[in-house]
Amino acid sequence: MKLKEIIRQKIYNAPLSEIQTEKKCIINAFNPHSYIIAKKDNIFKEALLSSDVLLPDGVGVVFAAKILNIKGIRKIAGADIHQYLLTQANEKGQAVFYAGATESTLKLIEKKIQKEYPNIRVGSYSPPFRQEFSQDETTAMITAINEFIPDILFVGMTAPKQEKWVYANKDRIETTMICSIGAVFDFYAGTVRRSGSIWIKLGLEWLPRLLREPKRLLRRNIVSSPLFLWEVFKEKFI
Repeated sequence: MKLKEIIRQKIYNAPLSEIQTEKKCIINAFNPHSYIIAKKDNIFKEALLSSDVLLPDGVGVVFAAKILNIKGIRKIAGADIHQYLLTQANEKGQAVFYAGATESTLKLIEKKIQKEYPNIRVGSYSPPFRQEFSQDETTAMITAINEFIPDILFVGMTAPKQEKWVYANKDRIETTMICSIGAVFDFYAGTVRRSGSIWIKLGLEWLPRLLREPKRLLRRNIVSSPLFLWEVFKEKFI
């Protein structure tokens, strides 16, 4: 599927309030880096394209939509969907569960949830830090989630690991909404500082993050972004 078709047919372009929460809903994010990775990783590609909601997470996607004459696309970051779902969960008195990150980060998240969203019941699980989980490790994680019975599951294991894990195990997970939000765990906990509002408004949220974490983000911004722009250029002009 070409980039233009993905953006036109798959990328979410409605208000967050229109997301259907009554039935199982898988929410993932789409950005230039994920597109470039998915071109070589078929399982990741399937996971993204099978999403019930695929968010335009990045100015690169919004820019591509404009160049390819696709209207109505606006950036929706992982932090945006996280805040929206927490607000909804607090109003409804729901339960949320966080799978991923370290124990210390999860404790900070739980403490902050209890303060900011007192009507939410919150739980968490910190899986081992490795590229792939064993069958027993996956079973332990799913058991912890299902025993808690969350309305919303947030998964934060970095892409493409988190999306592929959800894709492989979604039928075993007993929850209505599953949302992969990666770095938002650290942003919300305060262990990693999100770029300020002025950088976000300028479309340069990536720049301060790159300067703070060059080793982790260099490939995403220096390699994937130019490759993504080349894909946009090819579809527009070639």
